[in-house]
Amino acid sequence: MAASAKSFLADAGYGEQELDANSALMELDKGLRSGKLGEQCEAVVRFPRLFQKYPFPILINSAFLKLADVFRVGNNFLRLCVLKVTQQSEKHLEKILNVDEFVKRVFSVIHSNDPVARAITLRMLGSMASIIPERKNAHHSIRQSLDSHDNVEVEAAIFAAANFSAQSKDFAVGICNKISEMIQGLATPVDLKLKLIPILQHMHHDASLASSSRQLLQQLVTSYPSTKMVIVTLHTFTLLAASSLVDIPKQIQLLLQYLKNDPRKAVKRLAIQDLKLLANKTPHTWSRENIQALCESALNTPYDSLKMGMLSVLSTLSGTIAIKQYFSSAPGAAATTARSFDLVKLAQECCYHNNRGIAAHGVRILTNISASCQEKDLLPLEQDAVFGLEALLVLCSQDDSPGAQATLKITLTCMVKLVKCRPHLSQSVVESLLAQLHSAQDNARILMCHCLAAIAMQLPVLADGMLGDLMDLYKLIGQSATDKKQELLVSLATVIFVSSQKALSTEIKTVIKQQLENASNGWTAYRIARQASRMGNHDMARELYQSLLTQVASEHFYFWLNSLKEFSHAEQCLTGLQEDNYSSALSCVAEALKSYHKGIASLTAASTPLNPLSFQCGFVKLRIDLLQAFSQLICTCNSLKTSPPPAIATTIAMTSGNDLQRCGRISNQMKHSMEEFRNLATRYGDLYQSSFDADSATLRNVELQQQSCLLISHAIEALILDPESASFQEYSSNGAAHVESEYERRMMSVFNHVLEEVESLNRKYAPVSYLHTACLCNAVIALLKVPLSFQRYFFQKLQSTSIKLALSPSPRNPAEPIAVQNNQQLALKVEGVVQHGSKPGLFRKIQSVCLNVSSVLQSKSGQDYKIPLDSMTNEMEQRVEPHNDYFSTQFLLNFVILGTHNITVESSVIDSNGIVWKTGPKTTIFVKSLEDPYSQQVRLQQQQGQPPSQQQQQRSAYSRF
Repeated sequence: MAASAKSFLADAGYGEQELDANSALMELDKGLRSGKLGEQCEAVVRFPRLFQKYPFPILINSAFLKLADVFRVGNNFLRLCVLKVTQQSEKHLEKILNVDEFVKRVFSVIHSNDPVARAITLRMLGSMASIIPERKNAHHSIRQSLDSHDNVEVEAAIFAAANFSAQSKDFAVGICNKISEMIQGLATPVDLKLKLIPILQHMHHDASLASSSRQLLQQLVTSYPSTKMVIVTLHTFTLLAASSLVDIPKQIQLLLQYLKNDPRKAVKRLAIQDLKLLANKTPHTWSRENIQALCESALNTPYDSLKMGMLSVLSTLSGTIAIKQYFSSAPGAAATTARSFDLVKLAQECCYHNNRGIAAHGVRILTNISASCQEKDLLPLEQDAVFGLEALLVLCSQDDSPGAQATLKITLTCMVKLVKCRPHLSQSVVESLLAQLHSAQDNARILMCHCLAAIAMQLPVLADGMLGDLMDLYKLIGQSATDKKQELLVSLATVIFVSSQKALSTEIKTVIKQQLENASNGWTAYRIARQASRMGNHDMARELYQSLLTQVASEHFYFWLNSLKEFSHAEQCLTGLQEDNYSSALSCVAEALKSYHKGIASLTAASTPLNPLSFQCGFVKLRIDLLQAFSQLICTCNSLKTSPPPAIATTIAMTSGNDLQRCGRISNQMKHSMEEFRNLATRYGDLYQSSFDADSATLRNVELQQQSCLLISHAIEALILDPESASFQEYSSNGAAHVESEYERRMMSVFNHVLEEVESLNRKYAPVSYLHTACLCNAVIALLKVPLSFQRYFFQKLQSTSIKLALSPSPRNPAEPIAVQNNQQLALKVEGVVQHGSKPGLFRKIQSVCLNVSSVLQSKSGQDYKIPLDSMTNEMEQRVEPHNDYFSTQFLLNFVILGTHNITVESSVIDSNGIVWKTGPKTTIFVKSLEDPYSQQVRLQQQQGQPPSQQQQQRSAYSRF
């Protein structure tokens, strides 16, 4: 729980002053030069932390050169420390600028008389293989050391050979014969052969090399039938096939053959492990015959451990394309069709096995078949899956052991998947979960509540009648204050919030608050309040935030909670809206805006330099502007009554040729209103694009807000401004889209209802009548009546990604411009580092970084003559793919016009789906374009009336080129 308590409002970051990069490096350098071995070692082992903090090449290059010096002159223990640092900092190696110098210092130790020093050097070279793959002297040293009589050195040479083989095709081709001779040689001890064989997994650089390596491995498998040799050889065989891809079907057959025919359990286990690897990597290469053979082996084996392994491979395959290939058998093959359901027979047999793990894999296979083969009539299979899941639920919910909990997680995941694909099964699944809740262990109860909430979010299956059971359980749990009980209180409250789709009853609120007062700590109350805000129960959330205000230690936390209280109060004001009562709607929106303005002031006070709360502030500001736009639209609609069109409106419309002028001033107001809603939609789009780290539910929420703005702007256009050309095709609802939450379901139903109303009114009556304004006002009220959901990203940042840019040349002082002559180009180098939080790539990963460089002339210092526009600005864009979270590129910029130019470098990221996210940062530098000395001299001479000399004329002719 302590880990989850690390919210984005972490400590404000006040503390001791951090050292800058140079000072930190000098501090470590002082330690390296110390006479005491302990201090030297301490300095060496602190380098990885330095690299993590300052990951730019200029520092990393200097640091590695210092470490190479220590490696060259230090003792073996220091060398070992440097080796460990190099291995830990492998992703920073490519930032070393002076690779030759670094290698030279390290390589000098290879000529030492001490075999241990040579062994450490070989390991060091192996660790650096990614930056020196084609160094012939390193290749030669490794080949030589493989013939050494010292075991430590030979093992180090094997390590280096494996690393170089993975990186260099030349080395792999050259060393392949040497390795095969050593493996087949009688003089090589068996334990050394076992270490040499795995090198062959890297021989996949071309087809002939892979083929010769496979032949060698094939010979080894038959020539050396001992268990250890077979295991190592088969595993190397699998890894080689997985890398070279072409031999995967053959490898699957070979492994299945060993699984079926080899009597040794260790070999069978290895075959299962490798089959699992291939099932994960390339499920599409599994034929029907392969799956059939695996099913037969699983049906025939008497050993539970092996059966469980085989089922684990089958359950992995059942969630992929392989299962469709298995069931779509060739027509006319009656015999194979009858046997094709061996997989189903096996799964049904295992569902009620006395081993929990086997039963879990059995029900997972049945669930996956039911989910992926929806075109088939699988009614008995669905029932089997449900019964199997219920049996496992009863079994595991009573047991508190880690194994039972792991099985329960698999069971509940299968339940959610099954209900999502087969909604008609939801009622029986939910009933069995609720029935089991009372007798289950606390750990199991928490997981079951998560499952219930996940199902209820997708389908409104938790009826009010079920709330009684949940409330009884809630009262029962609240009497104890252990950590598990606290967790369970949060989980149960979430289920209660999800199940009571409309507002919570007073009785439920009283029970929840009572239990929180009796047995909970502040953190539990905050988490429950947070869930209430996510589910749209704002009255409950407001009361909880209010009770927590006095329980926090920091003023930042106080302001944060106060802002949440105000936002909840604002949203609560909007729940009293009623259709056709526009004056009360205006007063409700005004009251909500009052609270929102108080809340945004508090939210701004809660932000710190480390946690600027930019998403939260952006989201709330947009909500305020949206409410103001809604309020303005209702006022505009009312103005038809208060300020109807004048008597001469028709005449004005006819003379101006604009038919809308008949409606009087409301037409212009509606135009402004429509533009405002379009502008808001664009701003919501910008907020969406800047939220790279947000979870999908938060992004969907922002998208729904954007769609509501577009809907209203479309309604204004279709009803009033341009009814003739309004099209409803692009706005028609997509019925196939899967709705993820109750909030989304309600918003989509409002969208559809509004579109139907607008379409029925469109073109029936000439604009603007009271029917049109009433339709718009009712659309606004319908949208506001859906309680806003504050999603996870508003409270919690699970993924954190940021980019740090470094520009060179860069001025010593940020305000000082860089001097460039106007007849030269500036080579601007942009380097960047991608920094991640604790869970990199949880929601989306960076595929490439898009760098946009633009320059604008700020002030001219030369003559004021006409300048072509293209020479005043530079506009360039490049896409770079980060490697080990580092990227660099260069831009050539022209500054022909004398004066000060402002260069802006902005980065945005492109994820693996090709979507562009405007994450920033934006960096600015100034450049001063100066006149080149020769042009200056010519100009001065012309001003003084002296004709340029013959020599100068000649020089100017050359200078053109």
